[in-house]
Amino acid sequence: MGEKSRLCRVWVGAETGILKGISPAKKQAFNFSETSSLSRDQEVRVLCWGDPAETEVLVGSVNGTVRTFSTEKGVFTETRQCGDADQGFFTGLAVADCGLVTCVETGRLRVWREESSSPVVDIDAGKNVCRMRQNAAQKNRVATGGKENGLKIWDLERPDTPVFTAKNLRDDWLDLKQPEWLRDAAFLPDSDKIVTCTGHHQVRVYDPSTPQRRPVLEVRYGEYPLTCLSLVAGAQSVVVGNTHGSLAVLDLRKGLVRGCLKGLQGGVRGLQCHPTLPLVASCGLDRFLRIHSLETRALEHKVYLKSRLNCLLLSSGALGEEVGGDVEEVKEEEDEVWQSMEKVEEKSKRKAPEEEEEEEEAVEEEEEAVEVEVTQVTNSKKKKKKQGQK
Repeated sequence: MGEKSRLCRVWVGAETGILKGISPAKKQAFNFSETSSLSRDQEVRVLCWGDPAETEVLVGSVNGTVRTFSTEKGVFTETRQCGDADQGFFTGLAVADCGLVTCVETGRLRVWREESSSPVVDIDAGKNVCRMRQNAAQKNRVATGGKENGLKIWDLERPDTPVFTAKNLRDDWLDLKQPEWLRDAAFLPDSDKIVTCTGHHQVRVYDPSTPQRRPVLEVRYGEYPLTCLSLVAGAQSVVVGNTHGSLAVLDLRKGLVRGCLKGLQGGVRGLQCHPTLPLVASCGLDRFLRIHSLETRALEHKVYLKSRLNCLLLSSGALGEEVGGDVEEVKEEEDEVWQSMEKVEEKSKRKAPEEEEEEEEAVEEEEEAVEVEVTQVTNSKKKKKKQGQK
């Protein structure tokens, strides 16, 4: 399994609890979970890298376990219990200097150390948390938010109060409260700004370095709830996806839609831009992994993965990079099924010339007999009519 895992450049988590690795260059996908022991409580909700070298993938499941997968060995090496399934599923997973950071739907933001079975930091981030994101530049800072739970930025070294709490927009013209529904967030590199997307098709930019706590920029896209976002390399634009399978590239400087990416058929659940290349990978309910080019907006790769997908993790290396060593190509499951089936040849339905002549003669005889009967009936009617006139 180690040879297969070293081929993979994209990792996705499925509702069935399977961790799948994909090699876009070879158009191959591999399952790295034991399908015989799967259950619904092993559904994969979040993925993240366990180390900077990208040799470990951390997999967060619905049952509260975090499993460590080795991309070098191709097996799961460790399983930790980080919470209870009754507290909700994972909405975020990250590795910081202080330990493993987890966040669940009920708002429990926790930090776990390897030598301890209980969290060393436990923060109440509010109810209905939809997403927790880490600041890549300052790993001890994370952002949380959800439904009727505004954006908050936390410093895990000083967990008493958030370092930034966003303020909701002013009431509308009917003096009604504006609804809040944060679905995803991302920190802009080399800046204190953070961009978010909401379930009310809004993209907002906040700047904690200024006294203003309301968004400094707001863009609306489409009519359907946005589910996820990812910053393009350069951080001047962002890619967002919604529940109807639409992907769009938005300019964060002018607040304009730069273009749309087509081909998706279901809601987008996972989205990530490559850190250096103009590529974006997406997955969701239609069971496909798609990789688009941000320059031409063309579909570069498309792989069918058989299960509904929740999240993805993109390697920072080149997607077409080859790995040394002899690797046996693995055929898709469908190909094996089709090749194992016996070929059925259709028998010729054309009859011999003699049989065709016999059938034609029989048809002609039937037609002559019908004509004779019709003539006899007509003559009998004429005779009856003459007798009636007399």
